Amino acid sequence: MRTTIRFGQSLLVAAALAACMPALAQEARRVAPDQLPHLWILLNRDVSVDVPNSGVNIYKPSCVAVTYMIGSDGAPMNVQVAKMVPASDLGKAAVSAVSNFRYGPSLTNSSHAPVATYYVIPFNAPDDPTQRDQLMAPCKLAGYGQA
Repeated sequence: MRTTIRFGQSLLVAAALAACMPALAQEARRVAPDQLPHLWILLNRDVSVDVPNSGVNIYKPSCVAVTYMIGSDGAPMNVQVAKMVPASDLGKAAVSAVSNFRYGPSLTNSSHAPVATYYVIPFNAPDDPTQRDQLMAPCKLAGYGQA
């Protein structure tokens, strides 16, 4: 009888681990934004964004880094603000924008492998590319590897 209970418990543990494996596998693959096109291609030409009419620092040049998972269907999941410079009320606008992204798999991603990545959104950024890059630099996130 004891053997049956242990076997049953082992089977239960194995089933629980198997159920968690897709989520664990999804979390493990982190891709830098510049490497993302090797796996997923952004399909949107424009997105709708909910921008507040008033709030803290909403008219100052700023950036917001948003982390998210691209699911096997190409839709962003678990969209969260990871960094905002300077602090402002634009986090919800950034989450709104990224939540509306839609991706298609690249030719090298025929399995539609989900990946974690991030996107830096500039607000009130200057037109000059050098100044724009300087504005966005503080919002870059470490820990996202190569495709």
